Amino acid sequence: MATIREIAFMAGVSSTTVSRVLNYDETISVNDDTRARIFNIAKELGYSKKIINPLIENVAFLYWIENEEKLEDEYFKAIYDEIKEQARARNIKLKVYYRRDGINAIEEGTSAFLAIGWFDRKELDYLRSKIKTGVFIDSSPDEKYFDAVRPNLDSMVTQIVDYFILKGHRSIGFFGGHDKNIDTGDKVMDVREWSFRESMKYYGFLCENYIFLSDEFTVKDGYKTAKRAIAEYGENLPTAFCIASDTLAIGILQAFNEANIAIPARVAFYSINNISIVRYVSPPLTTFHIDVPLLCESAIDLLAERILKDRDITKTVFINGSPFFRKSC
Repeated sequence: MATIREIAFMAGVSSTTVSRVLNYDETISVNDDTRARIFNIAKELGYSKKIINPLIENVAFLYWIENEEKLEDEYFKAIYDEIKEQARARNIKLKVYYRRDGINAIEEGTSAFLAIGWFDRKELDYLRSKIKTGVFIDSSPDEKYFDAVRPNLDSMVTQIVDYFILKGHRSIGFFGGHDKNIDTGDKVMDVREWSFRESMKYYGFLCENYIFLSDEFTVKDGYKTAKRAIAEYGENLPTAFCIASDTLAIGILQAFNEANIAIPARVAFYSINNISIVRYVSPPLTTFHIDVPLLCESAIDLLAERILKDRDITKTVFINGSPFFRKSC
């Protein structure tokens, strides 16, 4: 790799001059020809500046995941691993806390937090009383006080419905689950169900009977809910289903295969997440890919911006997904 000394030798200037020019120091007195020559030589030699990330310490990483089922946990585990790796590369010192530790376990002097999982009102109030800067990943429970980065599930579901309509489907169902109220813990409508309802209303094809909700976003619950749908509607099932998550979809595919319902000839399926196993189920699942590295990079960027630039207005960032078409539709 080229060095500043090599660039300086070829340009006929000092190493200090090269360093200041490449760092866009506007106070240095060099003519335009010399400046251009330095940049051209640096480009020819393949020089790239080493980025020095300032140290950010005392950051808590709150991994507040309840469900420990392996498939259900794959998406969140990927975020967990990616955040730790990116934080290490960005010179951010993390201390990990788990739900079982309790919110009170967070050490005094913690300057900021990254968080994934479900938090109730008491936990959010505690965080707000102790820590000024925080970023939620995959949810935005307190946008007034903390930043958030989320996959754009609303857009993904809308695109799924648009796709099915374009392909001629008019009888379209939905498999999903519930969100939880942060004050009471009671079930509330998940954003994916809301988006499906609004999209189907727009086209004039919403059928309440074709919305099937599970207790949890797990393979087991997907299977159980699909068995109920098949038993209840049989030949009158929709011709296509939007599914809120891949983990549900795996159980649903199993139930439909057991019932010898042809996929996609009789029923098409389109899901969200693109976890690794969906390439190998029968048939391979069409799904929206959520870019976990980008999700985590955006969260780290928000955290660094709040700390290093002292931004005091919160941001919520939505990350769009990309469709992976396979044989389920």
